[in-house]
Amino acid sequence: MDLQQLASVGGFFALRSGTSPTAVPLAEVYAGDGARLAARVDTVTARLAAPEVRIGVSVAQLGLAARLCSVALGGAALYGRVLDLDPRRLSWDPDGSSPDDLWLDAVRTLPVEALGDSLVEGHLAPLAAALRRRYRIAEPLLWGNAGSALAGAVRALHTWAGSAGRPEVAERALDLGADLFCRPELRGTGTLGALPRFRRRSCCLYYRCPGGGVCGDCCFDRAPGRG
Repeated sequence: MDLQQLASVGGFFALRSGTSPTAVPLAEVYAGDGARLAARVDTVTARLAAPEVRIGVSVAQLGLAARLCSVALGGAALYGRVLDLDPRRLSWDPDGSSPDDLWLDAVRTLPVEALGDSLVEGHLAPLAAALRRRYRIAEPLLWGNAGSALAGAVRALHTWAGSAGRPEVAERALDLGADLFCRPELRGTGTLGALPRFRRRSCCLYYRCPGGGVCGDCCFDRAPGRG
């Protein structure tokens, strides 16, 4: 699998191969290395000047979920194989940005049928659980973020495929995305039109930040309380 071609879809699809002295296996983060998550949440909260820490939690989780959905779905759509993103082998640097935030020790692949378990059970569910152990934040909000991240990855692949003349990539992305939205954890996260259209049923809370607004797939048409 060509990681350079995967990265050409967009920044969220970039992935480093190898190791980084500043990154930690995501398995450790999910299992209890709360300091790494807390550091990321604190950074995001400060950057947004968020009035509540749960906003920083939400936006930090949405960003990581978008990275995970993109690299997982991207490989499957482009190559018909899934990158082996075992959280013991995929490391994360909370101070890094794409592509330096995610490091995979070596490129190995799995059958495309492994996508759902690899992404949802391997990453999205334990990430949400780790955050909820440390912060008071609603589980439906976190899964709404995951649904938004997944729909965003589908849209990016669909757009790239049109520009690159790769209609089979667009078709696979749409089919795989639809299958993932059939999983119990993601099924109720939003209203699907013809993918890649998606409108979530929850809000990531970004509108509460100074200068913040509603996202393109938000359940609100405009920020509550702003007329």
